[in-house]
Amino acid sequence: MRLTAIAAAVTLVAGVAHAESHSGAVAPTDVQYGETGAVATSLSGMPGDAANGQVVFSTKSMGNCVSCHAVAQLTDVPFQGEVGPELTWTGESRSEEELRGIVANAKMSFEGTVMPAFYKTNGYIRPGNGYTGKAAEGDLPPILTAQQVEDVVAFLLTLKEQ
Repeated sequence: MRLTAIAAAVTLVAGVAHAESHSGAVAPTDVQYGETGAVATSLSGMPGDAANGQVVFSTKSMGNCVSCHAVAQLTDVPFQGEVGPELTWTGESRSEEELRGIVANAKMSFEGTVMPAFYKTNGYIRPGNGYTGKAAEGDLPPILTAQQVEDVVAFLLTLKEQ
């Protein structure tokens, strides 16, 4: 069962990445952040899918969000984190635009946060070139695709008191 879910997730990611290369997705360097870090428009040009967002959120090889954040609604996901804030009621307290900005690059909303920028390709100071001790050359690929960001945002918006 678990292997089937992982295979489905990999297929989903590959399909989304291929579709984005041919779509009107906003490039990571072209994202427009508001004064508080919010991003007003969809990064992929498509609505997010909450079910796919839950997969990205809770899968270690994808978003891995659950390693830092706890979500009461994800009772079947073990080893939830305590580094970041609990997200159980995020859909009640944050707008879609705020969540999109936070997932894409939380540093635009919260200076000094340790949360990684999931939709960023340049300006990094820590990732190295393999294990050489030298800075990476050129841009790095974003951790999540534009559609995966939209999917995670859609999932987070579902997190409300039941």
